[in-house]
Formats: sequence, C-alpha cells, structure tokens
Amino acid sequence: MKKYLLLTAMFLAVLPVDGISQKTSTMKQTIVLVHGAWMDASAWYKVLPLLEQKGYEVIAVNLPGHGTDTTGYADITLNSYVNAVVHVIGARTNVILVGHSMAGIVISQVAEKIPAQINRLVYVAAYLPQNGESLYQISEQDKDSHIGQYWRQDDPQHYSPASIAAEGIKACFAADAPDADVQHLIKDHKADALAPMATAVVLTAANFGSVKKVYIHTTQDNAVSYYLQQLMVSKTKVDKVYSLQTSHSPFFSQPAALADLIVND
Repeated sequence: MKKYLLLTAMFLAVLPVDGISQKTSTMKQTIVLVHGAWMDASAWYKVLPLLEQKGYEVIAVNLPGHGTDTTGYADITLNSYVNAVVHVIGARTNVILVGHSMAGIVISQVAEKIPAQINRLVYVAAYLPQNGESLYQISEQDKDSHIGQYWRQDDPQHYSPASIAAEGIKACFAADAPDADVQHLIKDHKADALAPMATAVVLTAANFGSVKKVYIHTTQDNAVSYYLQQLMVSKTKVDKVYSLQTSHSPFFSQPAALADLIVND
C-alpha cells in the first residue's frame, strides 16, 4: 500500500498545469525572448533550442502585429507590447527577460511593471532608455546607423507604418548572417507600427532601477550602432557588459555565443 501511494504521489507531481508540468515550473528557470522591430518570434529559432538544452524553459514572444499576428496598426501601442510580454510571463518569477533592438524599450517597461518577477534584463543590441525617453529620441543620437537610408514610410507626418527597403535589410540587420536567414527576413518583411517607437517610457529607480541589467554589444551593427550602444550603457547602471563581433542579428550569425552570454550570470 505504501509503495502504491508513493507511485501515485510521483505521478501527480508531473501532471501538466496550464501547459507546463509542475516539475518544469518549479525546477526550471524561464528565459523570455522578445524580438525587435521588423522581425518576429522566429528570429530566435537557432538560440531557443540551445537555451533549452542548457535546462531552461524558453518562451519566444510574438509581439502584436508581427509574424502571423493580424492586430491592426491602430491597435498597436507600447502598452500592447508590454502587456503581451507580461501575459506570457504570467505568475513566473526569477525570469531572465531578453530584448533585441526595439524590444529594449519593451523589456524596460515590463521591468517597471513587474520588477519582482524579473531576475535580470538582457539587452541584445537593444535600446536602453532613460525615464521619459522614446526610441525615436534615442535613435536621433545615432550618427552611424544605416536605417535612415532605407526607411520607407507613406505618411511620415501622421506616423504611418514604416518598412525597410528590401535592398537594405541585409545591410542593416544581417550583414554577416547566412543567406537563408537574410532571404527569410526579406520574404517575411512587413511594415511596423510606429506608435511604440514614439512613446516615452516611464521608469522609476524603485522598480526598473532595482532590476539587474546585462548588455550585449554587437560591434559591427549598422542598425543600432556600436557608438549608440556604448552611449546608452554609459548613462545607465549596467551590471555586466559583453561584446560580440557581429552585425545587428547575432542570433543568426553566432547563436551559440549569444546563448552562452544570455545565461552567463
């Protein structure tokens, strides 16, 4: 009888709860990956399994209006991005929250909202804002970015969605990436809503300031230049700084090195 009860208890311990086993939710630390502008969750396809192999639960978030999501541009805001990430995190704690490029703005605001649930923020070639700054404001300081050369927008006066010309996608985002990844970016490219980029973050020392921060520089970056990355890091307390000799998308060109840095505590 005792043996039966022991086996029953062991079985119940691994029954799924909301799609994740109790064993997984209590034993595995979670890494949440948030993509940047003009990309989607599939950008992490090389990194995600490498992180899982290291023993983490890994979730790649698809932000509203990206990938196959059909949210209308008028309904896409910085707040909708933040809410999408908060929803995925749910009740999880000790989360490693990773943001690429534009998503640096998003993860910063998520940390402001739920600081107690975040273990650390990892910025991958990402915008690292000060309180009251928008992505637009920060990007105006970027003297080396190539984005402006390929920017396409129908109605700039009214913040219409913007895209990047096909001939600029490799140069801006993936100069050192395998051709298959470049072609995927070109094929799936679509305009991005600009409201999230024009919205200033609201960050406090008590919340955002209390969360550990890691920055991963991409020194050959033509989208968010190495110059701007260094400038942003100089203005914020960042606990650890690493560098990869890559373009803007190290998840394509150096996924193993990136995965190692994400989990390097």
